[in-house]
Amino acid sequence: MRVAINLPVEDWRRCGPVAKAAENCGIDMVVTNENKHEPFVPLAMAGLATSRIELATNVAISFPRSPMIVASMAWELARHTGGRFAVGLGTQVRAHNERRFSVPWTAPAARMGEYVEALRAIWTTWETGAPLEYLGQHYRFTLMTEGFTPGPNNLPMPPVTLAAVGPLMLKTAARLCDGVRLHSFATRAYLDQQVAPVIEAGIAAAGMPREHYEISGGGFVATGPDKESVRAQAEWVRRRVGWYASTPAYRVVLEPHGLEDLGKKLSEMARRQEFDAMAALIPDDVLDLFAAIGTYDESAGKIATRFGGLVDTVGIPFPADADPGAVRAVVQAVQAIPSRFTGFRAR
Repeated sequence: MRVAINLPVEDWRRCGPVAKAAENCGIDMVVTNENKHEPFVPLAMAGLATSRIELATNVAISFPRSPMIVASMAWELARHTGGRFAVGLGTQVRAHNERRFSVPWTAPAARMGEYVEALRAIWTTWETGAPLEYLGQHYRFTLMTEGFTPGPNNLPMPPVTLAAVGPLMLKTAARLCDGVRLHSFATRAYLDQQVAPVIEAGIAAAGMPREHYEISGGGFVATGPDKESVRAQAEWVRRRVGWYASTPAYRVVLEPHGLEDLGKKLSEMARRQEFDAMAALIPDDVLDLFAAIGTYDESAGKIATRFGGLVDTVGIPFPADADPGAVRAVVQAVQAIPSRFTGFRAR
């Protein structure tokens, strides 16, 4: 199993040193998310400071950006890091697209499928010089002149992975992508019953070998050197679970556990902006559904129980002051957990 950590996107000056330290500890990947901060530039800082570790957005919001913009960012990051960059995309929910980004909302799975196809059409033109002609319902790209062509990278196309929760987006990720980035708001039952069958069937139909398809995420990890630090991490996770469970689009994750009424109650509290009280509705047994919780010595066993056999890459929130030797030991123990992914297929 592979290990990823988040970069400190709030401070670009720290991204290079953090990535280098992660590389020295044997961590497989550094990732960025797009909540409060921009996700691409910190990866450039990390990429220039390292030589082995992989880099990915986890995730960048797609629809506010033209595929041409993302294609360019990915091309440059791949070029300057020797092909170590993977694109991770997500749609965000309708309200954020329409009201935060001021972009129209259309059928997200179909639109995202075209988005992925358009990226690859653009990259093919840049790599081979073939005319650009992608004609879809949502995106059309037919112009690429010499003055705007970055030229070939002489590298495989950047892998494209997709955030997915519901069945339509999972099918799109399986049919068209190199991997799926599962939301942290997930349980093992949800992964086993609603994610794995869709992904397995989809990649088989697409002719994608499972060993070249990465499944990442799918839950929280709360760990630390002692029980006090673990407890603090677990309380942070409890707050996140309460928040995500209030989102109607994520209620599908609660269904295997009969927790739909909890989701509805949390939604009502969110509408009343009772955010501080929401975590109190998440008891320990529900919290355990969403997280692998244990000290560094316990973490590999907890992760194997929570994710083993279903997930290839997990994110571990090591604190900035974590002992490098302890981090290295945890990473090596987690990497010893069997997983099916061996590397992206070169396109």
